[in-house]
Amino acid sequence: MTTLADIETPAALIDEARMAANIARMQGHLSSLGVRLRPHVKTSKSIEVARRQQAAGAKGITVSTLKEAEQFFAAGFADILYAVCIAPDKLDRALALLAKGCGLTILTDSVAGARAIVAKGREAKHAFQVMIEIDSDGHRSGVQPEAADLIEIGKVLQAGGQVVKGVLTHAGSSYDLDTPDALQALAEQERALCVRAAERLRAAGIACPEVSVGSTPTAVAARNLSGVTEVRAGVYVFFDLVMSNVGVCSPQDVALSVLTTVIGHQPEKGWVIVDAGWMAMSRDRGTSKQKLDYGYGAVCDAAGRVIEGLWVSGANQEHGIIARRDGKADAGVVERFPIGMKLRILPNHACATGAQYPAYLAVSADGSATEWPRFHGW
Repeated sequence: MTTLADIETPAALIDEARMAANIARMQGHLSSLGVRLRPHVKTSKSIEVARRQQAAGAKGITVSTLKEAEQFFAAGFADILYAVCIAPDKLDRALALLAKGCGLTILTDSVAGARAIVAKGREAKHAFQVMIEIDSDGHRSGVQPEAADLIEIGKVLQAGGQVVKGVLTHAGSSYDLDTPDALQALAEQERALCVRAAERLRAAGIACPEVSVGSTPTAVAARNLSGVTEVRAGVYVFFDLVMSNVGVCSPQDVALSVLTTVIGHQPEKGWVIVDAGWMAMSRDRGTSKQKLDYGYGAVCDAAGRVIEGLWVSGANQEHGIIARRDGKADAGVVERFPIGMKLRILPNHACATGAQYPAYLAVSADGSATEWPRFHGW
């Protein structure tokens, strides 16, 4: 049996009990609101994780790369939404998946993109299932729900023999919020604007059966999802320190951590040096503009309990610096954190930290660890 003592560091750990609780919490919440949960698997990029989400009641998956679609389809996941506006040169790759029986849905948010899909569909004699992306908060991409282009996109697709499956939005600006009232207001804005876009398409004679919304913060905060058919959320499966600062979880809910080993000290600075630098944690400093900056991560003991008053204040490629938040010298760090001691670091951004590793080590309640592969690339 592999235990933490056997693991060479740095290593990415999944606390199975925390992950299971996170999955059950989100699934139960959205089921109570009468909508499907279509998890975004870009966070974990792990078949084992997605299977646990599916077993809890999730319907279909969301991906952000065609490689994810290919890998998950090969593992038996057939209902896949590729939630990035598709580039024309990737349509042949999408067709290859469809030819194998994958139920792939693609996305566009422009008339030009719709025309490219129609041209490829006609060439291949295939009707693509297409979602139209809606901008509900000015965060990133999508067409405005009241824009004339929304109807034009729908008409181009429909007249060209393609299927307008529905509309999709992502309220990514929710990551900038940190109060329940603000999160609930944005969740309602996300819902209302996406539903409005669907209503406009239907009024124009364009079928629009699906209304897909979602970000982890708005999914947690939502209290009314009338008119919505499914919610997409991803990072909830692990949570992270950014989500803790947003207010949708606590550090004790974070299921992903990096196991690291103490390799040195600078007691006159109050520093403990560990073997997890930015290559292990990622360069993501997403908490730096939030109410509590965790540096490169929150420090925990080997059992995953947060050690108050410490943070990963700095990182080089393979060195992490654990320091006191008050910046004081601390001669006691040598005894409290001896060379060879193992610690866990909670990540700022679970997606970015997970991306540094080819596999996770899933730690069960008895302390045993099992390797779960993950994959990279596009």
